[in-house]
Amino acid sequence: MAKYQLLLPKMGESVAEATVIKWMKNPGDYIEADDTVMEIATDKVDSEVPSPVSGKLVEQRYKQDDVVQVGSVIAIIETDEAEEVTPAAQTVAVPQPVVTPQPIVTETKPQDIPGIAQLEQKATEPVAQQNTPNFKSGSRFYSPLVKQIALQENISLDELENIPGSGAEGRLNKDDLLNYIRNNEGNAQPKTQVADSKKSEYTRPAVSVSGADEIIEMDRMRRLIADHMVMSKQTSPHVTSFVETDVTGLVLWREKIKSSFEKREGEKITFTPIFVEAVVKAIKDYPMVNVSVNGTQIIKKADINISMATALPNGNLIVPVIKKADELNLLGLTKAVNSLAANARAGKLQPDDVKDGTFTITNIGGFNNVMGTPIINQPQVAILAVGAIKKKPAVIETPQGDVIAIRHMMFLSLSYDHRVVDGALGGSFLARIAHYLENWDVDRQV
Repeated sequence: MAKYQLLLPKMGESVAEATVIKWMKNPGDYIEADDTVMEIATDKVDSEVPSPVSGKLVEQRYKQDDVVQVGSVIAIIETDEAEEVTPAAQTVAVPQPVVTPQPIVTETKPQDIPGIAQLEQKATEPVAQQNTPNFKSGSRFYSPLVKQIALQENISLDELENIPGSGAEGRLNKDDLLNYIRNNEGNAQPKTQVADSKKSEYTRPAVSVSGADEIIEMDRMRRLIADHMVMSKQTSPHVTSFVETDVTGLVLWREKIKSSFEKREGEKITFTPIFVEAVVKAIKDYPMVNVSVNGTQIIKKADINISMATALPNGNLIVPVIKKADELNLLGLTKAVNSLAANARAGKLQPDDVKDGTFTITNIGGFNNVMGTPIINQPQVAILAVGAIKKKPAVIETPQGDVIAIRHMMFLSLSYDHRVVDGALGGSFLARIAHYLENWDVDRQV
């Protein structure tokens, strides 16, 4: 019998770790090739880890809610091979140290929020051995990282035992401890003598809870969304511009062709791929909107990858990406939009489906909202909100003079990063999107 080391596979350029959600196989179970061994969650999507070999699962290296680094051995599978089986055939990329002097743009993670990074860095520094708590005497398990943070912040075992944990069976994880430390910074004496000149003086107000109030713990995805939104507002000075657009011709054109289009292609044509096409054209005209910021560097993106915010049935939000949208025609965009939206709602998105976006569109009109001020999806520098299309009286200029007519009107809202996108660029880009929508060819064939 040979033993195969199952590794946590690479799940995208910016994904370095994953959390174990659930083991689908237990020690002693026989596994067929391509069977799902475990379910994992990244800061992007939930996914499954299949086994590339057949055999008996003999060891699980991690437990539920453990955080695993890409490339780590997660399980041992006993196969019928005559010789030792190595995981060399499995494609795994273990993050390597960056040695180039040029800064590299990476997708910001929740731990990059000011304060958390410093705490995690301190957790890796040598800690004095004196007054070390006996963690083994505690009533629950503590990971090495939690222990290091507790030691560095001078948190006693008694205090640690009273911090609520969100892990399995109330286990205290890294995020629970870091949130506890942040929430108590303004209410307690400093636990270390290290002065932090950048520390915020803001103290969160106490929350009053009555007996009739319901306390709902955020799920994992909602916590990630919350961290990402706060990080975005802290990173980018947001500016939002608005424009009202007459899309009467576009609405009438869609009404005319939608039935024949669906019968011919087997796909419904919504407004979303039309908006994507207009945005792509405008980006070609104003490519400095399709950028990211890395310190004092502006990274001009070669590809136009459009992220589309998609609401999930549970109320959360995910942002799948249409890769190289500038290379797709309207039919291709329609198929891409419908496929990504369906997979998002069914929970079938892959990690690659939600990475490398360069510009985001969010359709708030689907909730009957006319306009909004969306938050930038980092590390992008702009996001477009598309409002509901409403019939309104509008002034129409004709050779015979101005007239008032009923038109289909819509607001477009563009939030942009004022570090690199000034009002002239942001306003011109938004006006160009409106121009493409207003001047839609009503005789266009698809």
